[in-house]
Amino acid sequence: MTRRRIGQVSLALAATLTCGAAVAQTASGPPEVSLTTSSRSSLGITIYNDGEALVRDVRRATLVRGTQKLAFREVAATIRPETASLKPVSGAGFDLLEQNFDFDLLTPAALLRKYVGRQVSVIHTNTATGAEISEQATVLATNDGVVLRYPDRIETAVAGRLSFPDVPANLRDRPTLSMVLDVAQAGEQQLGLTYLAKQVGWKADYIANLNPEATRMTLNGWVTLTNQSGTAYENARLQLVAGTLNRVGPEIKPLALQQFAAKAAAAAEMSEEKLGDYHLYTLPRATTIENNQTKQVALLSASDVPVRREYVLQNNAVEWWYQARRPDVQKGLKPSVYLRFENRDGQLGIPLPAGVVRAYMPDSGGGSQLIGEDSIAHTAKGELVSLRLGEAFDLTADRVQTDFRAVSEHSRQSSYRIELRNADSKPVTVTVREPLRGDWKIISETQEHVKESAGSAAWQVRVAAEGKAVLEYTALVSW
Repeated sequence: MTRRRIGQVSLALAATLTCGAAVAQTASGPPEVSLTTSSRSSLGITIYNDGEALVRDVRRATLVRGTQKLAFREVAATIRPETASLKPVSGAGFDLLEQNFDFDLLTPAALLRKYVGRQVSVIHTNTATGAEISEQATVLATNDGVVLRYPDRIETAVAGRLSFPDVPANLRDRPTLSMVLDVAQAGEQQLGLTYLAKQVGWKADYIANLNPEATRMTLNGWVTLTNQSGTAYENARLQLVAGTLNRVGPEIKPLALQQFAAKAAAAAEMSEEKLGDYHLYTLPRATTIENNQTKQVALLSASDVPVRREYVLQNNAVEWWYQARRPDVQKGLKPSVYLRFENRDGQLGIPLPAGVVRAYMPDSGGGSQLIGEDSIAHTAKGELVSLRLGEAFDLTADRVQTDFRAVSEHSRQSSYRIELRNADSKPVTVTVREPLRGDWKIISETQEHVKESAGSAAWQVRVAAEGKAVLEYTALVSW
């Protein structure tokens, strides 16, 4: 083919080179069609929890019959080239012969590196006359600075600037996926490129605004997007997949998600649907995600959601807790504060992606104050959400072992006394949860326990306003 001359490119050694979106072509081979974002018909991006995204980019192209070179410009710099798939959306079709990802981008250093062994013009100014002088020199090396061979000498650290006749064909100003096609019929076609890109991620954030009694809340969910993939996604159809994908097996079929695209298009708010064993969320409007940008879009909003606040005194003792005498007294223990609600129809009722929930409560002046935050896992519809907000300031507990004896070589009997104090003006109920290992039974207690699991017993202890309550129990443990 005929080389297209784009004029001289000058490079000031101490300055930055600026270059427009020029089309680079090779000296031989098939003609190249360059597809920029201005030829784009549609763009879709599906972002996964693990920092990867599936990009679906459809562009218009006018192809000639026979062997054709195609340059798909401004793809993600973090593209996984092995996942790229080009297919005709409309038109006569083609055979894909070759595919290359050109990630060596046009910079002053890269341009100079490409000219090793070739001639450049060295332009400098005569200090006596002020006239510009141009000399031809061959670039010998660019390792730690430039080395130039003139007809009569070799120089380094050139004072002046270098001028290049053109931009090499294998040097692009934007990340480009280039292909060689065998086109059966000339004409305009719609070409769909799908690929996986790294460093595009999302996470969910939730804001829970409680009423003063902490019995109801308004829950707003936001999706936080972060794009560091090296390209922008303008006016893109945004979809999110919540779930943990296994990346060891076969890759996701690039066009598989297109079957779901039409279902959510008419929804008035962010919709959700089942996608195999995962969940797909679709934004009903197009959005732009710039490169190196963090962006938030609304995920859900639910009002008047019933919640309940619970206090739990959890003993995180080790396995041999009941096998030894304990003369020490555990004083000043603080029960944890939990906020619990059910993800059910009427208030919520959609799968909640994993994220952080921040809870706020109004103060007497009408302001809203943070009272705690906790992370949630992917939560299916109908499941209970439990948030640990912190420790209760007005609740205090002491735990002491009141009796201990060895019943046999592998059996011990221990008695404990737990005192709970409430400095608040309202009564509360505290769940006291104690670990029990091996074969165990409670042989005496001041109130009835619940066997929550094979290794845990729990008591619901009512503590009066500005009062105290005492729980005593004796456990027989064998191993």
